[in-house]
Amino acid sequence: MDAVSIDESTTATAPQDSPFRSEPGVRDQARQFVLPLVVRIERAAPPARTDALETAARAILVLLADERSAGDGEWARAVRDWQDARIRKVVRRARGAEWRRVEALPGITVTGRTAQVRVFPPVPLDGWPKDLARLQVSGTDLDDPEPPTTADPAVPVLWMSPGLDMSAGKAMAQAGHGAQLAWWELSEAQRTAWRDAGFPLTVRTATPAHWRHLTSGGLPVVRDAGFTEIAPGSCTVVADHPALRPGRV
Repeated sequence: MDAVSIDESTTATAPQDSPFRSEPGVRDQARQFVLPLVVRIERAAPPARTDALETAARAILVLLADERSAGDGEWARAVRDWQDARIRKVVRRARGAEWRRVEALPGITVTGRTAQVRVFPPVPLDGWPKDLARLQVSGTDLDDPEPPTTADPAVPVLWMSPGLDMSAGKAMAQAGHGAQLAWWELSEAQRTAWRDAGFPLTVRTATPAHWRHLTSGGLPVVRDAGFTEIAPGSCTVVADHPALRPGRV
C-alpha cells in the first residue's frame, strides 16, 4: 500500500520562511523528504487512540530536540533538508517481528501510557529503508476505552478539529505537525523548559464553539494540503501552548 504523505501549511501568522507555507517555493522543485513514524499495534493490546496521538506528537519534539538533529549532528542535514521543503510525515504500523526490525533502525522510541511510537530521521520520498517501506498504513484505526479527561490549561494542548473525521494515523501526523509548530514559535529558553519537563502535552478534540475561538485567536494553526482523507485547506489542529497564548508576556 502506498504511504500517506501529509503536506501542511500554517496560518498567515507564520514566518515568511516557515516550511509550513501555502505558496510554492524554491524547495518545492527540489528533492522532497518525509519523516517516518511507526506506531506499535499488537493485535492483543492495541494502544488507546488519544495516547497514540500524544505519543506521536511527543516523538516529533524529542527528535527535534535531539543533539543529532542540530549543528553537525548525524541527522542534522536530513532534518534541515526536510524542514526546508514541504513538511511531510508518514505514520505506519508494526507488530511482532516487524516492530523488532524497525527498532534496529536508527531512530527514537517514545513510550506513552499504552502507546509506543518510533520516529526516524527524514528520508527522501523515493528512498525509504526497506524495513519501513514494507510496513502498512492501513490498520491504524484505534479507539479510546474511556473518554479522555478534561485538558489541563497549564499544559500545552493540541486541539483537534471537531468537524473532521480522520483515521488514527492521519490524526497522529496532524498532532505531530501541531507540536512542531509550537516548538518553532517558542524561544530557546521556552524550548529548554519544555524539553526538561519531558514535553508534557495533551491532545483533545475541541467543541465547535471553542474551535471557532481557537482558530481566530492568534495561535499556530495546521492546515492540510488535502492529499489524503480531508479537503485542501482544512484546519486540523491548533497548538495551544501556554507560552504562545495572546497577551502573555
